[in-house]
Amino acid sequence: MNMLAEKVEQMMEWSSRRSVIRMNGDKFRRFVKAPPRNYSVIVMFTALQPQRQCSVCRQANEEYQVLANSWRYSSAFSNKLFFTVVDYDEGADVFQQLNMNSAPTFMHFPAKGKPKRADTFDLQRIGFASEQLAKWIADRTDVQIRVFRPPNYSGTIALALLVSLVGGLLYLRRNNLEFIYNKTGWAMAALCVVFAMTSGQMWNHIRGPPYAHKNPQNGQVVSASSSKSSSRLRAPYVSHHSSKPLQTQFVLMT
Repeated sequence: MNMLAEKVEQMMEWSSRRSVIRMNGDKFRRFVKAPPRNYSVIVMFTALQPQRQCSVCRQANEEYQVLANSWRYSSAFSNKLFFTVVDYDEGADVFQQLNMNSAPTFMHFPAKGKPKRADTFDLQRIGFASEQLAKWIADRTDVQIRVFRPPNYSGTIALALLVSLVGGLLYLRRNNLEFIYNKTGWAMAALCVVFAMTSGQMWNHIRGPPYAHKNPQNGQVVSASSSKSSSRLRAPYVSHHSSKPLQTQFVLMT
C-alpha cells in the first residue's frame, strides 16, 4: 500500500469515529500539509481549554460540529473532504508555523497546491453559522453540504411551562378574577415588553452582528469579549441600559 492510500485510509478511520478529527502538530504536518494528498481538509484553529476563556471558540465549535456531522452522515459523504480541529494547547507549534495569533480561524487546505487568501474563512464579516461555512466550503471545494440541525425543544418546553403556569394561576383564582382587570399589572407587563423589544439584545437577535471583528491597527481578529476593541459590539448592550429611563418616561406619558 502506497503512502497516499495509507493516509486516506487513516483519515477515513478517524472520521468514522468522530466527525471532527483532532490533530496535533505531527498529525497536521503529515496529513494536512505534506504531500501526497488527493483530499481537501477544513481545519478549525481554536482554543477550547477553559483557561483560555474563549467563549466565541466554544460557540464556533458547536456550529462546526453541526456542519461536520451533516457531512459525515449524509449520503454524499466521501473521502474527498475531511473536517479537523487544531487546539492551541495541543498544537501551538502549528499556530507559530502559520503565524496565527487569533482564534477561532477556519482554513481550507486544498487537495493540490497551497491555500490562497480565499481559503481563509472571513469570520469577522460573515460570522460562523454552519450554513455560512457550508456555502464557503461549496465555493472552495464544489462539495455541497446540506446542514441538518438537531431538534431544539427548549422553546416548546418553555411555552408549555408558561401556558401551564398561567392556566394553574387562573384555576387557583377561578373564584376571583378581578386581578385580570388590574391596570397596574398590565402596565408592568407592557413595560417589560417595551424594555425587551427596545433592548440591545433584541437588536443583536434581529441584525446578527459578528462575534468578532478586525482591529484596524494590527489586523488581528478579536472577539466581542475583548476589553478594549469591542466597543462597537458592546454598544447595543450599553444603549439598552442607558435608555431605560427614557423608555420609562414614554410609557408613563402614554
